[in-house]
Amino acid sequence: MELKIKEYLFNIIEKLDINDELLQGNFGIEKENTRVNKNGELALTKHPKIFGDKLKNPYITVDFSESQIEMITPIFDIVENAHKFMHNLHEIVSLELKDEYLWPQSLPGILPSEKEIPIAEFDDSKEGKYAYEYRKYLAEKYGKKLQLLSGIHFNFSFKDEFLLKLFNEINKENTISYKDFKNEVYLKITRNYLKYRWILIYLIGASSPIHNSYREECIVHMNKLTDDSFFYENALSFRNSKCGYKNKERLDVDYTSIDAFIKSIKTLISQGKLRDIKEYYSPIRLKTKNPKNPLEQLSENGIEYLEIRMLDLNPFNKIGLELKDLEFIHLFLIFCLFEDEKEIDMKKFEQYDTNHDAVAINGNMENIKFVRDDGSEISIKEKGYFVINSIKDILNRLNINNENIEKVLNYQKEKIDNKEKTYISKLIKEVKENGFINFHLEKAKEYLEEIKKESFNLKGYEDLELSTQIVLKEAIKRGIKFEILDREENFILLDNGIKKEYIKQATKTSLDSYSTVLIMENKLVTKKVLEKNNIKVPFGEHYIDINKAKKDYYKYRDMKIVVKPKSTNFGLGISIFTEKPNQNDYEKAIEIAFKEDNSILIEEYIEGKEYRFVVMGDRVVAILHRVPANVKGDGIKTIKELVEEKNKDFLRGEGYKKPLEKIKLGEVEQMFLKNQNKSIDYIPQKNEIVYLRENSNISTGGDSIDYTDIIPEIYKEIAIQSAKAVDAKICGVDMMIKDINNINPEGNYAIIELNFNPAIHIHCYPYQGKDRKLGKEVLDLLGF
Repeated sequence: MELKIKEYLFNIIEKLDINDELLQGNFGIEKENTRVNKNGELALTKHPKIFGDKLKNPYITVDFSESQIEMITPIFDIVENAHKFMHNLHEIVSLELKDEYLWPQSLPGILPSEKEIPIAEFDDSKEGKYAYEYRKYLAEKYGKKLQLLSGIHFNFSFKDEFLLKLFNEINKENTISYKDFKNEVYLKITRNYLKYRWILIYLIGASSPIHNSYREECIVHMNKLTDDSFFYENALSFRNSKCGYKNKERLDVDYTSIDAFIKSIKTLISQGKLRDIKEYYSPIRLKTKNPKNPLEQLSENGIEYLEIRMLDLNPFNKIGLELKDLEFIHLFLIFCLFEDEKEIDMKKFEQYDTNHDAVAINGNMENIKFVRDDGSEISIKEKGYFVINSIKDILNRLNINNENIEKVLNYQKEKIDNKEKTYISKLIKEVKENGFINFHLEKAKEYLEEIKKESFNLKGYEDLELSTQIVLKEAIKRGIKFEILDREENFILLDNGIKKEYIKQATKTSLDSYSTVLIMENKLVTKKVLEKNNIKVPFGEHYIDINKAKKDYYKYRDMKIVVKPKSTNFGLGISIFTEKPNQNDYEKAIEIAFKEDNSILIEEYIEGKEYRFVVMGDRVVAILHRVPANVKGDGIKTIKELVEEKNKDFLRGEGYKKPLEKIKLGEVEQMFLKNQNKSIDYIPQKNEIVYLRENSNISTGGDSIDYTDIIPEIYKEIAIQSAKAVDAKICGVDMMIKDINNINPEGNYAIIELNFNPAIHIHCYPYQGKDRKLGKEVLDLLGF
């Protein structure tokens, strides 16, 4: 194999026509943040219980300390999707913390004494005991404060399909195994990565000022920056410096082959310099998918992916991680695959370490230079341009033209052109002006407020109904793995390793039988079942003939009535008459209802307010009063203009993608306005409330007000009885109540309908009231 020669790789990739496949891969992110209290002090509280078992949750766990949360994404085909998932994890964790924040910096806030810093605790299993004992060993050897330096790990591998095509072309004479071929690919990347890794410190480094409560043996060698911080004047990354997250001494590790690597690690372990391979704090790690016995796994299975470990948290990004930086790292790894290796001389790696240290401590110095392989010096800017231009040359040679890649490379080039655009320059400026603790604490608070405003969105899954997103968020909190089986149908699979559950639209589960769903779907059958169980329902009739329904006007002309499809959902096709209907409007309502179903119900209108009860198991877990779509006048704008204004609210959207639905001005709304002698061009007086529909469904633009703690228990019991009557485990009960202060239900209520698929998002993000956390209720009921 001539993998070390760039031209050789170009020729093979062009011959196989796999240019685009070069950019494909498997991507994952791991991120650590310390938790702090309102004063910026390390939080000494336990890891939040909501995230379950620290050893088993694949998404949210701890790192060294109880105070240090680690977030881990699954593997994705696209860098952006891994970044989005980390965004979700960061938001989920942030929102679950009580009077605490995720510290937005690799270097910790105000630290207590070494003794007070809590080591992460685990259960009494063999794995749990080892995890604790290993952390105890690290604390004794390196000190707890060092272990609190947090950062980002970026995991990468090529797609096997791509590597297999290369392998089959290169290995036509069957001279090597596929495992050995993969090893050589990833070892070449690793060697060049170690050679050029300084560029990541230069472009992405963001940790220089450190609080004066950090290790005194480091502080004494630094300059004072503010009253509460010290720094190395030209440092780009304290975390990557000699006083940062490193082994006690420089360790010689051989990357010429996988056998040489394993042998050198074993030698360091036998010499007592390492306890095991995990203690080797390399800027890049050779990894296998099986974490147990990593050296044995490397020998048996070879290198399966690479872990980039030297990335600082970026305090100017809400989640500490800029997407364009991750995308650049991906391109940089491709550069490392192509870059020529004239000869492999591990003695040169000592010089690479020196360059690393020089950039970490002095990278922000004007005209900094470091040593090349031939011993000559070159400026960091020149070498930075070389790497970026080399990436461009690789892509141009392979005819890979991508507008986003151009933006990514230009974003990095701007930092080389102007050091004021580097994260560290901006950070020093902010800390000087605001103080180390105050700047970072205010950033943490600012980011939390931003997160609260968009907390209803699960990034990368916005196309799913909001209720489904809520269930997925709860699954992530608990460490339950999931799979999207059908995005359009909102069909998902949850799997915690013990049980699996298939869920459609958040509340359609195995708990409810098919017949139960059919009963609730059919309003006529629902009504009859409830009547048989002595539960009050409205008087009315069922029609399958539109002409018969119209002829029966005489039966209803002196009544307040509701006209609705028999089997529709979400309030579609429903017309409500709070006054006696004229025959024209009555017939129009019938036509609207028949558009939604081939049979309809005409029922008496029950006075009072409508409340949606959600029953799960044998409990009412949430109650909402849904206010019909409405606008509030200002004496200037028309109803049409007021609707347009109200629909601009960021909480309103369409198709259950946001907590509230946009208000429409369709046929039903205009007819309802006509009954009030108004039109969409009517200008309401200041503070005048104009209702646009009688039915109060959120799906038709209504507002939601939480009443869970207000409604008397007697009506909750009726809702539970209604659900049990149809044997429903998850059920929405729509109940009209005249007076909620009257604890005598006789003549004071009626059940309008049962809903087999209640939208849980309206109870989690009410217009007024608190989150009832129905995602938690669903998973509790399912036994997760």
